[in-house]
Amino acid sequence: MNKFEKAVYSCMDATDALYQRTENPLHKAMLLNFWRHVHLEGSAQYDKIVADDMMADHPVYRVTWGSNPAVIDGKQGVLDFYNSVGEIVLWNSDDKLAVSNDGIFDELTFHLMAPGAGLQAMGYDAKEPDKIYHVSSRQAFIWPYDDKARLAGEHLYEDVTSLKIEEVDPAQAITPARVREIHKDCLAALEDRFGPNYWVYKG
Repeated sequence: MNKFEKAVYSCMDATDALYQRTENPLHKAMLLNFWRHVHLEGSAQYDKIVADDMMADHPVYRVTWGSNPAVIDGKQGVLDFYNSVGEIVLWNSDDKLAVSNDGIFDELTFHLMAPGAGLQAMGYDAKEPDKIYHVSSRQAFIWPYDDKARLAGEHLYEDVTSLKIEEVDPAQAITPARVREIHKDCLAALEDRFGPNYWVYKG
């Protein structure tokens, strides 16, 4: 297992730690939703993300990545957004995470790995379209939730002053297929740990 695989497997460790410190049932349900959402997204199970037990009726996303900021309105827009990202590997690290009645707040390092062509399409200055790059930056994630602990949106703000773009040896790169496998492993572990429908707030 290389360093990138380890990073994907451990990307929700901060969420686990906060969950264990949290006592409020609504806040715990939000964290479980967030936790599951990340693994569903990483395994490309987008329909489950926008299901009524996971997402509010009318989500709004505000995404400032690269040079192409966007506002995404409604569940179909969210699905279209996820499908447009394509074969880009995503993960997070170094989270400073908090939860309140309003939602989840996270300052983190966000990572992308992809061929230069895909990153160029997002507005990143990857020099060679056929080479593989690792992009990282500090970002602020604000995820509002409703009173049923369902996601109501994502507001993602990138600190461009922290942006790093590094070429990756193809022998060390992690593939989208491998990332999907890792996230499916993590989803299975969540269900084993918390039981069926663990993400549904019981009120």
